[in-house]
Amino acid sequence: MDRFDAMQAFARVVEAGSFTKAADTLHISKTSITQLVQQLEARLRVKLLNRTTRRVHLTADGAAYYARVLRILADVEEAETGLASAAAVPRGRLRVDVPSPLARMLLVPALPDFHARYPEIQLDMGVSDRRVDLVGENVDCVLRGGHIANPSLIARHVADLQLGVYAAPGYLALAGRPEHPRMLEDTHHRIVGFLWARAGRTFPYAMRRGDEQVHVQGRYAFAVDDGNAYLAAGLAGLGVLWLPDYMARPHRASGELVPLFEDWQLAPMPLYLAYAPNRHVGARLRAFIDWVVALLAEHTPVGRPRT
Repeated sequence: MDRFDAMQAFARVVEAGSFTKAADTLHISKTSITQLVQQLEARLRVKLLNRTTRRVHLTADGAAYYARVLRILADVEEAETGLASAAAVPRGRLRVDVPSPLARMLLVPALPDFHARYPEIQLDMGVSDRRVDLVGENVDCVLRGGHIANPSLIARHVADLQLGVYAAPGYLALAGRPEHPRMLEDTHHRIVGFLWARAGRTFPYAMRRGDEQVHVQGRYAFAVDDGNAYLAAGLAGLGVLWLPDYMARPHRASGELVPLFEDWQLAPMPLYLAYAPNRHVGARLRAFIDWVVALLAEHTPVGRPRT
Protein backbone atom coordinates (compact mmCIF):
# COMPACT_ATOMS: atom_id res chain seq x y z
CA MET A 1 0.00 0.00 0.00
CA ASP A 2 1.25 3.47 -0.92
CA ARG A 3 0.48 5.43 2.23
CA PHE A 4 0.16 8.77 0.43
CA ASP A 5 -2.26 7.35 -2.14
CA ALA A 6 -4.32 5.81 0.65
CA MET A 7 -4.52 9.11 2.55
CA GLN A 8 -5.51 10.93 -0.63
CA ALA A 9 -8.20 8.32 -1.35
CA PHE A 10 -9.54 8.55 2.20
CA ALA A 11 -9.72 12.36 2.05
CA ARG A 12 -11.53 12.30 -1.27
CA VAL A 13 -14.11 9.78 0.03
CA VAL A 14 -14.80 12.05 2.98
CA GLU A 15 -15.15 15.11 0.74
CA ALA A 16 -17.30 13.39 -1.88
CA GLY A 17 -19.47 11.54 0.61
CA SER A 18 -19.26 8.25 -1.29
CA PHE A 19 -16.74 5.81 -2.69
CA THR A 20 -18.27 6.01 -6.16
CA LYS A 21 -17.97 9.80 -6.44
CA ALA A 22 -14.49 9.75 -4.98
CA ALA A 23 -13.39 7.10 -7.48
CA ASP A 24 -14.76 9.20 -10.34
CA THR A 25 -12.87 12.32 -9.26
CA LEU A 26 -9.60 10.36 -8.86
CA HIS A 27 -10.17 8.47 -12.13
CA ILE A 28 -9.73 5.05 -10.51
CA SER A 29 -12.14 2.17 -9.94
CA LYS A 30 -14.44 1.98 -6.93
CA THR A 31 -12.78 -1.31 -6.02
CA SER A 32 -9.34 0.30 -5.93
CA ILE A 33 -10.38 3.20 -3.73
CA THR A 34 -12.27 0.85 -1.39
CA GLN A 35 -9.19 -1.33 -1.03
CA LEU A 36 -6.97 1.68 -0.29
CA VAL A 37 -9.26 2.85 2.52
CA GLN A 38 -9.59 -0.68 3.92
CA GLN A 39 -5.81 -1.11 3.90
CA LEU A 40 -5.44 2.24 5.65
CA GLU A 41 -7.90 1.21 8.37
CA ALA A 42 -6.09 -2.13 8.77
CA ARG A 43 -2.74 -0.37 9.13
CA LEU A 44 -4.10 2.11 11.68
CA ARG A 45 -6.22 -0.55 13.43
CA VAL A 46 -9.17 1.83 13.72
CA LYS A 47 -12.42 2.30 11.86
CA LEU A 48 -12.31 5.60 9.98
CA LEU A 49 -15.68 5.52 8.21
CA ASN A 50 -19.20 4.34 8.91
CA ARG A 51 -20.70 3.12 5.65
CA THR A 52 -24.42 3.18 4.79
CA THR A 53 -26.19 2.38 1.54
CA ARG A 54 -26.42 6.08 0.68
CA ARG A 55 -23.43 7.83 2.23
CA VAL A 56 -20.32 7.42 4.35
CA HIS A 57 -19.70 9.26 7.60
CA LEU A 58 -16.59 9.84 9.67
CA THR A 59 -16.13 8.07 12.98
CA ALA A 60 -14.63 10.06 15.86
CA ASP A 61 -11.20 8.56 15.07
CA GLY A 62 -11.79 9.23 11.39
CA ALA A 63 -12.56 12.91 12.01
CA ALA A 64 -9.36 13.39 13.97
CA TYR A 65 -7.32 11.54 11.36
CA TYR A 66 -8.97 13.46 8.49
CA ALA A 67 -7.94 16.80 10.00
CA ARG A 68 -4.30 15.63 10.13
CA VAL A 69 -4.46 14.15 6.62
CA LEU A 70 -5.60 17.49 5.21
CA ARG A 71 -2.58 19.21 6.74
CA ILE A 72 -0.24 16.54 5.38
CA LEU A 73 -1.68 16.75 1.85
CA ALA A 74 -1.54 20.54 1.94
CA ASP A 75 2.07 20.44 3.14
CA VAL A 76 3.04 18.09 0.31
CA GLU A 77 1.46 20.33 -2.31
CA GLU A 78 3.00 23.40 -0.70
CA ALA A 79 6.41 21.74 -0.77
CA GLU A 80 6.03 20.92 -4.46
CA THR A 81 4.67 24.29 -5.53
CA GLY A 82 7.14 26.09 -3.27
CA LEU A 83 10.07 25.01 -5.37
CA ALA A 84 11.56 27.81 -7.42
CA SER A 85 10.62 26.25 -10.74
CA ALA A 86 7.06 25.46 -9.69
CA ALA A 87 6.56 28.91 -8.21
CA ALA A 88 7.77 30.52 -11.42
CA VAL A 89 5.59 28.34 -13.65
CA PRO A 90 2.33 27.14 -12.02
CA ARG A 91 1.33 23.87 -13.62
CA GLY A 92 -1.28 21.16 -13.50
CA ARG A 93 -5.01 20.72 -14.07
CA LEU A 94 -7.43 23.34 -12.76
CA ARG A 95 -11.21 22.83 -12.73
CA VAL A 96 -13.44 25.91 -12.54
CA ASP A 97 -17.12 26.66 -13.19
CA VAL A 98 -18.35 30.09 -14.33
CA PRO A 99 -21.62 31.66 -15.57
CA SER A 100 -22.15 31.21 -19.30
CA PRO A 101 -22.33 34.93 -20.29
CA LEU A 102 -19.23 35.74 -18.26
CA ALA A 103 -17.37 32.93 -20.00
CA ARG A 104 -18.53 33.89 -23.50
CA MET A 105 -18.09 37.66 -23.25
CA LEU A 106 -15.16 38.19 -20.85
CA LEU A 107 -13.22 35.14 -19.73
CA VAL A 108 -12.84 33.05 -22.90
CA PRO A 109 -11.81 36.01 -25.12
CA ALA A 110 -9.11 36.83 -22.55
CA LEU A 111 -7.80 33.26 -22.22
CA PRO A 112 -4.93 33.73 -24.72
CA ASP A 113 -3.42 36.13 -22.20
CA PHE A 114 -3.91 33.61 -19.37
CA HIS A 115 -2.28 30.77 -21.32
CA ALA A 116 0.57 33.04 -22.42
CA ARG A 117 1.29 33.74 -18.74
CA TYR A 118 0.69 30.19 -17.50
CA PRO A 119 1.32 27.74 -20.35
CA GLU A 120 1.64 24.77 -17.99
CA ILE A 121 -1.89 25.11 -16.54
CA GLN A 122 -4.54 22.86 -18.08
CA LEU A 123 -7.86 24.65 -17.54
CA ASP A 124 -11.14 22.69 -17.45
CA MET A 125 -13.95 25.28 -17.50
CA GLY A 126 -17.52 24.29 -16.76
CA VAL A 127 -19.92 26.88 -18.15
CA SER A 128 -23.22 26.99 -16.30
CA ASP A 129 -25.46 28.88 -13.90
CA ARG A 130 -26.33 25.75 -11.90
CA ARG A 131 -25.40 24.95 -8.32
CA VAL A 132 -22.08 23.08 -8.26
CA ASP A 133 -20.97 20.59 -5.61
CA LEU A 134 -17.33 21.68 -5.42
CA VAL A 135 -16.19 18.71 -3.37
CA GLY A 136 -18.29 16.00 -4.97
CA GLU A 137 -17.50 17.19 -8.50
CA ASN A 138 -13.85 17.95 -7.69
CA VAL A 139 -14.13 21.58 -8.81
CA ASP A 140 -11.42 23.93 -7.58
CA CYS A 141 -13.49 27.14 -7.63
CA VAL A 142 -16.65 28.75 -9.00
CA LEU A 143 -17.64 32.28 -10.03
CA ARG A 144 -21.22 33.18 -9.19
CA GLY A 145 -23.42 36.26 -9.18
CA GLY A 146 -25.31 37.01 -5.99
CA HIS A 147 -24.37 36.23 -2.42
CA ILE A 148 -22.98 32.76 -1.71
CA ALA A 149 -25.57 31.01 0.45
CA ASN A 150 -23.36 28.09 1.52
CA PRO A 151 -21.55 29.21 4.72
CA SER A 152 -19.08 26.32 4.45
CA LEU A 153 -17.42 27.86 1.36
CA ILE A 154 -14.73 30.52 1.32
CA ALA A 155 -16.10 33.33 -0.86
CA ARG A 156 -14.17 36.35 -2.17
CA HIS A 157 -16.05 39.40 -3.44
CA VAL A 158 -14.36 40.11 -6.78
CA ALA A 159 -16.70 42.51 -8.61
CA ASP A 160 -20.02 44.34 -8.64
CA LEU A 161 -22.13 43.87 -11.76
CA GLN A 162 -23.94 47.14 -12.49
CA LEU A 163 -27.45 46.41 -13.73
CA GLY A 164 -29.84 48.09 -16.15
CA VAL A 165 -33.29 47.37 -17.58
CA TYR A 166 -33.61 46.76 -21.33
CA ALA A 167 -36.02 45.65 -24.02
CA ALA A 168 -35.79 44.92 -27.73
CA PRO A 169 -37.30 47.49 -30.14
CA GLY A 170 -39.66 44.81 -31.44
CA TYR A 171 -41.04 44.19 -27.97
CA LEU A 172 -41.58 47.93 -27.36
CA ALA A 173 -43.33 48.30 -30.73
CA LEU A 174 -45.89 45.69 -29.66
CA ALA A 175 -46.27 46.36 -25.91
CA GLY A 176 -45.41 50.06 -25.73
CA ARG A 177 -42.67 51.69 -23.71
CA PRO A 178 -43.30 51.44 -19.96
CA GLU A 179 -42.82 54.79 -18.25
CA HIS A 180 -42.74 53.45 -14.67
CA PRO A 181 -41.41 50.10 -13.34
CA ARG A 182 -44.85 49.27 -11.90
CA MET A 183 -46.20 49.15 -15.45
CA LEU A 184 -44.30 45.86 -15.85
CA GLU A 185 -46.93 44.31 -13.58
CA ASP A 186 -49.66 45.15 -16.15
CA THR A 187 -51.19 42.32 -18.12
CA HIS A 188 -49.90 43.51 -21.51
CA HIS A 189 -46.25 43.68 -20.39
CA ARG A 190 -43.89 40.71 -19.98
CA ILE A 191 -40.45 40.19 -18.53
CA VAL A 192 -38.05 37.36 -19.33
CA GLY A 193 -37.86 35.30 -16.14
CA PHE A 194 -34.52 34.11 -14.78
CA LEU A 195 -34.69 30.95 -12.66
CA TRP A 196 -32.03 31.16 -9.98
CA ALA A 197 -30.28 27.85 -9.35
CA ARG A 198 -30.41 28.20 -5.58
CA ALA A 199 -34.21 28.35 -5.53
CA GLY A 200 -35.46 27.34 -8.98
CA ARG A 201 -37.67 30.43 -9.21
CA THR A 202 -37.59 34.12 -10.13
CA PHE A 203 -37.12 36.94 -7.63
CA PRO A 204 -38.33 40.57 -7.67
CA TYR A 205 -35.90 43.35 -8.59
CA ALA A 206 -35.48 46.33 -6.24
CA MET A 207 -35.42 49.74 -7.95
CA ARG A 208 -35.08 53.18 -6.42
CA ARG A 209 -35.61 56.77 -7.58
CA GLY A 210 -35.07 59.35 -4.88
CA ASP A 211 -37.28 58.34 -1.95
CA GLU A 212 -39.41 56.04 -4.08
CA GLN A 213 -38.58 52.33 -4.06
CA VAL A 214 -40.37 49.48 -5.82
CA HIS A 215 -39.89 45.74 -6.09
CA VAL A 216 -40.77 44.51 -9.57
CA GLN A 217 -41.74 40.87 -9.98
CA GLY A 218 -43.30 41.17 -13.42
CA ARG A 219 -45.14 38.57 -15.48
CA TYR A 220 -43.38 36.18 -17.78
CA ALA A 221 -44.35 33.80 -20.55
CA PHE A 222 -40.83 32.35 -20.67
CA ALA A 223 -38.23 31.73 -17.95
CA VAL A 224 -34.81 30.16 -18.25
CA ASP A 225 -31.89 29.23 -15.97
CA ASP A 226 -29.01 30.15 -18.32
CA GLY A 227 -27.65 33.66 -18.87
CA ASN A 228 -26.98 33.31 -22.59
CA ALA A 229 -30.48 31.96 -23.23
CA TYR A 230 -31.91 34.75 -21.05
CA LEU A 231 -30.20 37.37 -23.22
CA ALA A 232 -31.28 35.61 -26.42
CA ALA A 233 -34.90 35.66 -25.24
CA GLY A 234 -34.74 39.40 -24.67
CA LEU A 235 -33.19 40.02 -28.07
CA ALA A 236 -36.01 37.96 -29.59
CA GLY A 237 -38.56 40.31 -28.05
CA LEU A 238 -39.94 37.92 -25.43
CA GLY A 239 -39.87 40.50 -22.64
CA VAL A 240 -38.01 43.04 -20.54
CA LEU A 241 -34.54 42.14 -19.20
CA TRP A 242 -32.40 43.07 -16.22
CA LEU A 243 -28.82 42.84 -17.47
CA PRO A 244 -25.30 43.55 -16.22
CA ASP A 245 -23.67 46.39 -18.16
CA TYR A 246 -21.04 44.13 -19.72
CA MET A 247 -23.78 41.96 -21.27
CA ALA A 248 -25.95 44.84 -22.48
CA ARG A 249 -23.23 47.15 -23.81
CA PRO A 250 -22.70 45.70 -27.33
CA HIS A 251 -26.42 45.20 -27.94
CA ARG A 252 -27.24 48.68 -26.69
CA ALA A 253 -24.62 50.13 -29.03
CA SER A 254 -26.05 48.21 -32.00
CA GLY A 255 -29.62 49.25 -31.22
CA GLU A 256 -30.74 45.68 -30.49
CA LEU A 257 -31.64 46.68 -26.93
CA VAL A 258 -33.17 49.91 -25.63
CA PRO A 259 -32.49 51.06 -22.04
CA LEU A 260 -35.50 51.68 -19.82
CA PHE A 261 -35.96 53.58 -16.55
CA GLU A 262 -32.56 55.28 -16.78
CA ASP A 263 -33.48 57.65 -13.93
CA TRP A 264 -33.91 54.67 -11.60
CA GLN A 265 -31.14 53.00 -9.61
CA LEU A 266 -30.64 49.27 -9.22
CA ALA A 267 -28.43 47.73 -6.56
CA PRO A 268 -25.42 46.06 -8.25
CA MET A 269 -25.16 42.29 -8.26
CA PRO A 270 -22.07 41.14 -6.32
CA LEU A 271 -19.84 38.60 -8.03
CA TYR A 272 -18.06 36.06 -5.84
CA LEU A 273 -15.29 33.55 -6.39
CA ALA A 274 -15.75 30.61 -4.02
CA TYR A 275 -13.84 27.47 -3.12
CA ALA A 276 -14.05 24.80 -0.44
CA PRO A 277 -12.13 25.52 2.78
CA ASN A 278 -10.29 22.21 2.51
CA ARG A 279 -9.18 23.05 -1.03
CA HIS A 280 -5.55 24.08 -0.78
CA VAL A 281 -4.90 27.30 -2.70
CA GLY A 282 -1.89 26.14 -4.67
CA ALA A 283 0.05 28.06 -7.27
CA ARG A 284 -2.28 27.29 -10.18
CA LEU A 285 -5.47 28.25 -8.29
CA ARG A 286 -3.79 31.38 -6.97
CA ALA A 287 -2.71 32.29 -10.51
CA PHE A 288 -6.27 31.90 -11.80
CA ILE A 289 -7.77 33.90 -8.92
CA ASP A 290 -5.33 36.78 -9.40
CA TRP A 291 -5.92 36.77 -13.17
CA VAL A 292 -9.71 36.81 -12.79
CA VAL A 293 -9.61 39.62 -10.22
CA ALA A 294 -7.42 41.76 -12.50
CA LEU A 295 -9.59 41.05 -15.55
CA LEU A 296 -12.83 41.88 -13.76
CA ALA A 297 -11.31 45.07 -12.35
CA GLU A 298 -11.06 46.32 -15.95
CA HIS A 299 -14.65 45.48 -16.90
CA THR A 300 -16.76 45.24 -13.74
CA PRO A 301 -14.97 47.02 -10.87
CA VAL A 302 -16.10 46.61 -7.28
CA GLY A 303 -18.44 49.46 -6.51
CA ARG A 304 -19.46 51.16 -3.33
CA PRO A 305 -22.45 49.66 -1.56
CA ARG A 306 -25.65 51.62 -2.15
CA THR A 307 -27.23 53.20 0.88
